[in-house]
Amino acid sequence: MRADARRNRDRIVEVARDLIRAKGYDAVSMDEVARTAGIGAGTLYRHFPTKDALHDAVIEAWADKVNEAVDQAMELDVPARDRLLQWLKDYTAMLTTHQGAAARITASLGVAGSPYEAKCQTYLQANQRVIDALGGQLRPDVQAMQMCRLVGGVAAVADNSELPPEAVSAMLEVLTDGFLAPKAA
Repeated sequence: MRADARRNRDRIVEVARDLIRAKGYDAVSMDEVARTAGIGAGTLYRHFPTKDALHDAVIEAWADKVNEAVDQAMELDVPARDRLLQWLKDYTAMLTTHQGAAARITASLGVAGSPYEAKCQTYLQANQRVIDALGGQLRPDVQAMQMCRLVGGVAAVADNSELPPEAVSAMLEVLTDGFLAPKAA
């Protein structure tokens, strides 16, 4: 990619990220992104043919953050419950960083060809890493997809409500206890 094209792409992503954080995904139009970025609509659509493709680029950096969060939570020198709870809190925080993302990503889990397929795979793999790291301390029937959907549901509620952080944390504690094997709780 030429340097000027790369600058345009980076500027578009930066502007879109700021607009989505401020207004939410549904309230931001492609025309508004182009106008705010100071580029023409043609330039925008050359880089991102759809709004979903643009949103996917906005949240692309999540993969690195997800993997770092898993590593940090699993390396904590605390009981399994606390490591798991820390991961679920971090996961929820990442899903709610961009308003509306939690519901869209969670609804896209298992949907082949979804614009969020790569992000869904990142979260599935992250949850599988948590399951593998905690081994026999989790219920044997816990699956990565279940974790994604349940935590995604809590994140979507948190993202679309006025719940205080302690209410969200309490829901995540219930999930944590539900994932743990009875002997590890």
